[in-house]
Amino acid sequence: MQIRTESAKDTKRLAADFAEKVVTDLKRNSAAVVALEGDLGAGKTTFVQGFARALGVKENVLSPTFVLMKVYKVGCQMSGVRCYPKHLIHIDCYRLDSPQDLLHLGFKDLLKDKDAIILIEWADRIKKIIPTKNIFWIKFRHGKLPSVRTISIRQGQET
Repeated sequence: MQIRTESAKDTKRLAADFAEKVVTDLKRNSAAVVALEGDLGAGKTTFVQGFARALGVKENVLSPTFVLMKVYKVGCQMSGVRCYPKHLIHIDCYRLDSPQDLLHLGFKDLLKDKDAIILIEWADRIKKIIPTKNIFWIKFRHGKLPSVRTISIRQGQET
């Protein structure tokens, strides 16, 4: 699926709608993973902000470029029912030298956490260790105008 957004607000709205899809569609036998790809400034962090807000995250969500990972408590209610997940894990792989760097931070254990959704910016840098199930790949591209983005979403293994 390919979507065009006209502004950061549109991208956040898309992310909020997508958060509901992830919460309702993915199996809960492991963490759900949303792998984000795209150039600098293409909208990855903006998307994560909209996604987090839809799940009831109250904190200000910024890219964890220097700390690599940030965990947020989720406080959402969708369709009037307390929803999964219990926490949102936001990872930024921009500064990683290799996928091994993330493994040293306990990434495999995070993937086993059925109460988590993991959003990974610069996921293309760690493709070798990302699972092929319970995952969405989202690619962000700059449009012709500064505020326009083309966003491609696919479920399952990266191609």
